[in-house]
Amino acid sequence: MKVIIAKDYAEVSKLAADVVEKVVRENPTCTLGLATGSSPVGMYKELARRCKEENLDFSKIHSVNLDEYVGLDGTHDQSYRYFMDSNLFDHINIDKANTYVAKGVGNVDDNLKEFNEVLDKADIALQVLGVGPDGHLGFNEPGEFLHDKAHKEVLDESTIDANARFFASRDDVPRYAVTMGMGNIMRAQKLLMVVSGNKQDAMKQLLMTEKIDTKCPATFLRAHRDVVVVLEKALADEIGYKG
Repeated sequence: MKVIIAKDYAEVSKLAADVVEKVVRENPTCTLGLATGSSPVGMYKELARRCKEENLDFSKIHSVNLDEYVGLDGTHDQSYRYFMDSNLFDHINIDKANTYVAKGVGNVDDNLKEFNEVLDKADIALQVLGVGPDGHLGFNEPGEFLHDKAHKEVLDESTIDANARFFASRDDVPRYAVTMGMGNIMRAQKLLMVVSGNKQDAMKQLLMTEKIDTKCPATFLRAHRDVVVVLEKALADEIGYKG
């Protein structure tokens, strides 16, 4: 696992964009696994700039997203399809027909069947990850076990609390999501975790213990052969991580 400590969020975003750019330039027809949340927003903005100003070409790239809220249509401003369109896809030369975000409305079992079929066919060159305060990846919440494939997940109360800021009230936050399983994530060729915000506990577990623990899904990154973690110096200092 390669850990990069950046001086601030702007540098986190730039260094994470460097990792994505290298993969795209080396394999311009690859499939990217993408994530939502506040941490990768700056990276997406930087990738859009490079597309417009430095000829970073996404025209033949495919993508598949980690997750989607159950109950939100893709036109809802808090859906992850809407997030991806507004933060990245609308600003780069990707063909949206080649982008996949699982459906949040309709029959959940049918949506999961489709999601798993897409994942079974995808060879994800790079999976972008954020991390929840409780260590969740995608919406794989801490628990006694983790799922291999895409599934419906009950959101942890801490996840609902963390996401409440995006909604009019906490009561409006969906209680369920469909998400890639940990197996789907771990089968990607390369993982990129972009970290910002209040993630001290999760990063302590990942960077400063030796455990691989289902109660902190982020720790499973230790078992992957090719991982890059980019985090701010202030967070590294706060948890006492020296690299």
